[in-house]
Amino acid sequence: MALSNSRNATDSLHSNGPKVGLLLVNHGSRSKVWRQTLVSLETRVRDSVLEGNIIEEVKTAFMEYTEPSIATRMKEFDREGFTDVIVLPIFLTISSHSDDDIPTILGQKSDAERITALKNENIECYTPAAQPHITPLLDFSQTLPKNVLRRCRELSVQPENEGLVLIGYGDEEYETKWRELFDEVAMKVNEAIGISEYSYGWCGHIVRYDRNETTKAVNKVLTAKDTAIVIPVLVAYSKMFQKNIIGRGIKEVKEYEERVLYKADSILPDIDIEEWVINISAEYANKITLKEQPA
Repeated sequence: MALSNSRNATDSLHSNGPKVGLLLVNHGSRSKVWRQTLVSLETRVRDSVLEGNIIEEVKTAFMEYTEPSIATRMKEFDREGFTDVIVLPIFLTISSHSDDDIPTILGQKSDAERITALKNENIECYTPAAQPHITPLLDFSQTLPKNVLRRCRELSVQPENEGLVLIGYGDEEYETKWRELFDEVAMKVNEAIGISEYSYGWCGHIVRYDRNETTKAVNKVLTAKDTAIVIPVLVAYSKMFQKNIIGRGIKEVKEYEERVLYKADSILPDIDIEEWVINISAEYANKITLKEQPA
């Protein structure tokens, strides 16, 4: 890992007005299908983002596991003379990745312990010449509740007899934030279609990828309702999570074939999320050109 700084190298570019890029940042995965879903998001929003004639380039970066990394992409933006890069994290809610890792990778935080941890994971930190502007995360809008509601409607048969189970990756340090997000989503589903019973579970490192956590969450709902609708609240599809962890956890539920409604899908693709990406990137681009500092 190289911790480098090239911000002074292009200070003169700012005198010619901003050159703005957009970087879509996601967690990264060893799953090719998962990665392709995030690359497809870039493809689907590219034309609309560039139509505003402010943002001149759109790129995708993976925080870990694979290239192109955040550092790789920011070096590209620097070589291409960009003065400002809108960094849009495709994450569900706040976590150590969004709150600490991404700002550290971009040189906006300099905690030595965090830098060492990233180095140990072979994640390069790079302080770019271009000014990064990190946007809010997905849960700052109504996009996720609408997404889950749509997927519930596709599975629901008799809402009055059904309960909702939300399975997410989870984060030990920010578990309260995740729970609040899921509570909000479940409330919106209840208001819209009347599924009142709800439980949640984690499938990530917080539970050591234990499929039994899915089983427990489903069984909790089934103590009160005849049927459970299970929604994987995961950004993209990965066989490890949607099939091997969540899917196998469901199969441990008694009479699961009759009592559990499940589709091994993901949040993406979703047209509302695409619009959210387009809108928030345009908002930040306009503020940059007006020399305003995005919140």
